[in-house]
Amino acid sequence: MPRIPVMQAVVEVLASEGVDTVYGCPGAAILPFYAALEESPIDHLIVRHEEGATHMADGWARTTGNVGVAVGTSGPAGTNMITGLYTAQADSVPILCITGQAVSTKLHQEAFQAVDIVEIAKPVTKWAVQVKEAAQAPWIFREAFRIARSGRPGPVLIDLPLDVQKQEIEWDGAIDAPLPIESVHPHQPRVDRALEMLLAAERPLLLAGGGVIGGEASGVLREVAELLGVPVQITLMGKGCLPEDHELFAGMAGIQTSQRWANALFLESDFVLALGARFGDRHTGELSVYRGDRKFVHVDVDPLQIGRVFGPDLGIVADTKLFLEALLKAARKHDAKRRWQQWVGRIAELRTELPRRDDFDTVPIKAPRVFREINEFYGPETYFVTAIGLYQIWSGQFQRAHLPRHYQVCGQAGPLGWEIPAAIGVRTAKPDAEVVAVVGDYSFQFLVEELAVAAQYDVPFVLIMLNNEYLGLIRQAETGYNMNYQVDIHYDEYGTDNVKIMEAYGCAGRRVTEPSEITDALAWARKEASRTSRPVLVEIMIDRAANASMGSALNTVVEFEPVS
Repeated sequence: MPRIPVMQAVVEVLASEGVDTVYGCPGAAILPFYAALEESPIDHLIVRHEEGATHMADGWARTTGNVGVAVGTSGPAGTNMITGLYTAQADSVPILCITGQAVSTKLHQEAFQAVDIVEIAKPVTKWAVQVKEAAQAPWIFREAFRIARSGRPGPVLIDLPLDVQKQEIEWDGAIDAPLPIESVHPHQPRVDRALEMLLAAERPLLLAGGGVIGGEASGVLREVAELLGVPVQITLMGKGCLPEDHELFAGMAGIQTSQRWANALFLESDFVLALGARFGDRHTGELSVYRGDRKFVHVDVDPLQIGRVFGPDLGIVADTKLFLEALLKAARKHDAKRRWQQWVGRIAELRTELPRRDDFDTVPIKAPRVFREINEFYGPETYFVTAIGLYQIWSGQFQRAHLPRHYQVCGQAGPLGWEIPAAIGVRTAKPDAEVVAVVGDYSFQFLVEELAVAAQYDVPFVLIMLNNEYLGLIRQAETGYNMNYQVDIHYDEYGTDNVKIMEAYGCAGRRVTEPSEITDALAWARKEASRTSRPVLVEIMIDRAANASMGSALNTVVEFEPVS
């Protein structure tokens, strides 16, 4: 076999695994890797902060279903990546973080930037490893991709000492390939029992979690639902797996991101078949109410998820797609017919009886009105990203999604500032797509420097900001407290001038204060992003005193706005 630089072999592995873009920040301890990357066809975006690199890789991975890659040098670069690793782990997103490291002989001497990033990263990764022998490097990378993709997807980290990166090894990429991934097939007797329990129910629900989208199971989920006529509810991470205008779409239950009518429908159900869902606390709320007298079947590729929150009546370990295919086959074998017409009709009844308003014409603008405009303006092919806070809750309650992988949300970890780098990841994964990031005025301040990356590399997308900082500067002056640390940022009666921030990064922005202005501003932003190939901001000033409907249990959610 030919002898080649070990980092050349590593880069060849990345390319053969389907990686076409990586995000990172070079430094002395990772330069041999970068030298090899420079000679490869893989694109590279230099970030302004290593956390931003992880969120870009995260957005790329959520969009493609493949493993996103972020790169950093030694010491603080790796510790800056921990938030991104945690975010990917919490949402089951496969990413790979590559860190440089001091030379092997100095690791025990507290050398400059020689932090033990492997031990730091272990709690928030599926696998964290340091390459100690150069000949192991391509195999460790192959195994990292296999681990990231297999079972419940998630993040991995590989640490590369500088002396290891500089060596040569025998390697021939022409005769190499990715490692096989073992599929988790369901045990057929459990599939049959699940079908038996489903058919015995009077008011059943299919509950689609993030595992349906991650497992590429949206299509077969729809087949099962339509064959049997079973309503489908989603979790926040499952948003987009079934078009929200489908007759069997039964909304999202929960104590935050939910619809009022969907909570009512869930409480009327007597059976739930949960698919790739974790039963997160923001979905279930008080467990005694959530569980009630209904029966639960829990399907998950990770056996450690079953029984983690409560013991189901039946647990099944399997890939969601393989389980649904087996369930579909069993249903056809038993000639199971479409039924529960009256139960399905209840969806339309409750949607009519228990809506939430989104047609407000008041000033300041009400948040639901913003999402009404978003739903009407953008088509189903648009990719959306949104992060954490009230605007995530409003988005979950009001924003519609119709296609898998088109609604990206950091559901569990909720890092502020995720949206801008994630949008860069989505747009670089889908260069011809329309990408929209829904942000809050406070989250916007975090990782805002990554706007420079989008401007530098011509990555256009639209930022829709829900800014409830209305008269914020005056209120801060009254309390003597100022949350805005940027000394060069302009202020007016609304507080921080975010349009000025955009302009400082070479991007455009427009402020909206009237509901009637929203549609025109969105149309302007679309054209401006296309014209400039840069991010464009639509800053919408919303009611500072507004809140979202929330509660501690499915039956105690407080409605803050008048209900029709």
